[in-house]
Amino acid sequence: MMRQYFLPTFEAGVRAGAMTVMVNAGETNGIPCHADYHLLTEVLKGEWGFRGFVVSDWEGIKHLYTRDRVADSPKEAVRIGVMAGIDMSMVPLDFSFYDLLLALVREKTVPISRIDDAVRRILRVKFETGLFEHPYPEPAAAEVGSKPGTELNLEAASEAITLLKNSANLLPLKKGSRILVTGPTANLLSALNGGWTITWQGDAEELYPREKHTILEAIREENGKGNVVYVAGTSFENTSDVVIACLGEKAYCEFVGNIDDLTLEDAQLRLVEELSRRGKPIVLILAEGRPRTIHRIVEKCSAVLMAYLPGMEGGTALGKVLFGEVNPSGKLPFSYPKYPNAHVPYDGKGSDVSDVNRYDPEFPFGSGLSYATFGYRDLRLSKSVYSMKDTIEVSVSVENTGKVTGKEVAQIFVTDLYRSVTPPFRELKGFTKLELRPAETGRVTFRLTPPDLTFIGKNYRRIVEPGAFRVAIDTLSAEFELTSPQMK
Repeated sequence: MMRQYFLPTFEAGVRAGAMTVMVNAGETNGIPCHADYHLLTEVLKGEWGFRGFVVSDWEGIKHLYTRDRVADSPKEAVRIGVMAGIDMSMVPLDFSFYDLLLALVREKTVPISRIDDAVRRILRVKFETGLFEHPYPEPAAAEVGSKPGTELNLEAASEAITLLKNSANLLPLKKGSRILVTGPTANLLSALNGGWTITWQGDAEELYPREKHTILEAIREENGKGNVVYVAGTSFENTSDVVIACLGEKAYCEFVGNIDDLTLEDAQLRLVEELSRRGKPIVLILAEGRPRTIHRIVEKCSAVLMAYLPGMEGGTALGKVLFGEVNPSGKLPFSYPKYPNAHVPYDGKGSDVSDVNRYDPEFPFGSGLSYATFGYRDLRLSKSVYSMKDTIEVSVSVENTGKVTGKEVAQIFVTDLYRSVTPPFRELKGFTKLELRPAETGRVTFRLTPPDLTFIGKNYRRIVEPGAFRVAIDTLSAEFELTSPQMK
């Protein structure tokens, strides 16, 4: 599973030119990552050819002794970490790593060749990044806060925001409507940005730029300040046409954000339940970096928008989506769970389901609505039998059947029907976004090659096997056969 699902993203980063890798603070199969020679040296530096350097997490090597207990002394922890492949230790408060490593080298329990390799990697990165010529960086990166950067943030947020529910086409709202805005994330920039923004936890609201819009400020900008009432709680008379409830999480990162219940806090859920008694339609906006379960209130809301953590321009983007200046086109990159303990993934396997266990999320993987509607037809394969050297061409027509221009994300899923390692239900293998005017039809072609059909075999290596496959786009599907060279 590590090779199938987790390592590929890191491998892609390394092959794209990443020059440093920080070690995870956890463990795999009882082996702390800071002690994992196989991952750090054999896989990262060997298989992937990583030329940069590996840095520990904060006191990660110390933890091999103090927490993980795979080393019986601080000195042994240093030996294990360095020999596993760590080139630089992040211990900012003392020099124990330096002293202990020097002693280990003098004792010859850490060979000088390992030191040479680590030093060579660190100096190479410093040289290639120009630190010898310019040892101190500029006070601020040129692109941070620049006009192109701001425009890119607004575009990214606008494209990503995902409309998950829109009963009776409540959205987009008409400008000039009487709107009540409430909820804990309505007037916080920190809730749109999350941890590691300006400060470690990202929660120093007073440090955020005042010229950026919160959700509330963006709604007032779009709809007119006099048409928008903001109330933080539920002690109010509801005279509005529509209520916008902004829920989610305060900014956090790392262990400070650890929770023991995936359900959104009861106070937030009760806020929407109280609002629903007023009989006015509710638009729910979720500003959160992870899906918190909201099943109690989904049916009480007419519309649901997933904002994720959209950044400094997220409030502005949400304002434009709410009032139709931007037609939402985002799709969920995960399955939004319905219950805290029901987590069958979209690409689960047969043993994951039963009469009780099934794929039953609040909102499925890849879902997302638009103010337009789209229809799919005429799914075609270039042929029905392919060899291992062929390109598999799959095409489909997409029509805008709505009344406004919109963008649609066409997604292609593949199912390996039978193979030597149990296959998942389906896997996303490609997607593309196209913009269509009302009544306009576009033709989308996906090209797959046998490497797109690979999986991790019993020997922990990526393989592809001949056999039957199914492709699916929207509700359409077709099957093809992949043959080995001998079978053709």
